[in-house]
Amino acid sequence: MSDEDVEQTDEQGYAPRPWWADLGAWGAVALIVFGGLAAVWVFFRLSGTPEEPASGYYGAAKVVSIGLVTVGCALLGRRRARAAAIEQPNERERV
Repeated sequence: MSDEDVEQTDEQGYAPRPWWADLGAWGAVALIVFGGLAAVWVFFRLSGTPEEPASGYYGAAKVVSIGLVTVGCALLGRRRARAAAIEQPNERERV
């Protein structure tokens, strides 16, 4: 197979982003609170609670964990951006 036979494109072909990708820090905090409220809802067996409480707790735990990971990534991104902004003027002073 020669190089002429292979079709090359510049397109990366990324998959669609998940629904929680653009939440940000405050959206992630809201997601954590919502997951906590869902767990309380299951604990008190209010209307709409599944018959098996373990499945309700599992769903609430998934929502809380997505919120925790998202808030961690958002805060880490802010910290890295702040560190890069602080280091940038120091590089200009050295020149």
